[in-house]
Amino acid sequence: MIVCKFGGTSVASAEQIKKVANIVKSNPERKIIAVSAPGKRSGDDVKVTDLLIELADTALANGNIEEKIQAVVARYQAITDGLGLDLTMSGIITEDLRERVAADRSNTELFIDNIKASGEDNNAKLIASYFTSIGMPAKYVSPKDRLIVNDRPERTFAIREAYVNLNKLKDEKEIIIFPGFFGYTKEGILRTFDRGGSDITGSILASAVGADLYENFTDVDCVFAANPKIVNDPVDIKEITYREMRELSYAGFSVFHDEALMPVYKQGIPVNIKNTNNPSAPGTLILPTRSQSNRPVTGISADGGFAILYVSKYLMNREVGFGRKLLQIIEEENISYEHTPSGLDDISVIMRSDQLCKEKEARIIQRVKDELCADDVHFSHDLSMIVIVGEGMRHNTGLAARAASAISSTGANIEMINQGSSEVSLVFGVRSEFENQILKGLYQEFFATIPSL
Repeated sequence: MIVCKFGGTSVASAEQIKKVANIVKSNPERKIIAVSAPGKRSGDDVKVTDLLIELADTALANGNIEEKIQAVVARYQAITDGLGLDLTMSGIITEDLRERVAADRSNTELFIDNIKASGEDNNAKLIASYFTSIGMPAKYVSPKDRLIVNDRPERTFAIREAYVNLNKLKDEKEIIIFPGFFGYTKEGILRTFDRGGSDITGSILASAVGADLYENFTDVDCVFAANPKIVNDPVDIKEITYREMRELSYAGFSVFHDEALMPVYKQGIPVNIKNTNNPSAPGTLILPTRSQSNRPVTGISADGGFAILYVSKYLMNREVGFGRKLLQIIEEENISYEHTPSGLDDISVIMRSDQLCKEKEARIIQRVKDELCADDVHFSHDLSMIVIVGEGMRHNTGLAARAASAISSTGANIEMINQGSSEVSLVFGVRSEFENQILKGLYQEFFATIPSL
């Protein structure tokens, strides 16, 4: 059995959905399909999810929602017309949107989530209807009472009961069309996953039914060794391990959500990144292990939007529990951290800037001064993380020196270096203004003479 996920560009229009149908039809083992909301049809288009956010914001501001509802319905109407479906589907979608807008607004986060989730939910209904109309018996399945997720305020994840419930889908005769991006708590509250949430849904489905393969269809032929928007014609990656993909996804590889690997990783299910517009291309396989090569680096990625909390105190290394107390302050402010490089008398905590505000920063600084008696405490922003990833790195000496030299040649200063104990990745913290320049320099250092991976 193969579980497939089709992203926003893959289901953005009637033409794209016809491609999806042909892909599914070409292999009878493709039995469970997770779908996103309609994405952009062209570079200057608007995603349905963005239209839904506008609708939710307008409703919360007590504005005129009718125009916003019609903008969403028009996108689906164009798809239904192109697929030759009757007007019933547009009526169903319109009624669904009106019910969601009329729902309780006391919790704005949950209200917005409910509106946003209609993108995937209604698209799944539409695609199931189209499949059936062309002789491919399909069944829309709602996540409610099936994909059970945890309660707030923790980030959304599927609990064990979800996998038990979803396992039954493998016995269905029809093709299952399942909306991505969201699930329900035991109390029936809709919660959405983080960005790229449909990847997570597809991975959960693949794990739950014990799929032989999880195919993730997007709009690129494969995963590349670096961002093709920055590096000209980067080499393509044929095979990559879970750990390598996790590291690259964390630092800006948007082709696959990093959290989506966990469910399939636990089951050892291979993932194939493929292109809806070129399904015959082999794509990139994500595997538990891969055949080794003489190339120490598999990929290089970069992501901005980080901040550093810098703390200095003389004889910090002699003080038992200093690091724990510092991280407890961070935890109590409901902030997750990424790295904690340290020296004898100083420690840095690197976190994503979007978790901070001026008031929270001031409160953290004051607490660290008062509770830990630190000599110096301050935040620094506009940091990017450059990540060099490769299973073969541990067997190569001098790689960090090569990377540091390549970064130095750009004129940038290295703010932080961190290498995990697994030695699969090497992380450099740099000022965001140098991010693209460094990425190009590192790619030239490690990939200039490599045809493919």
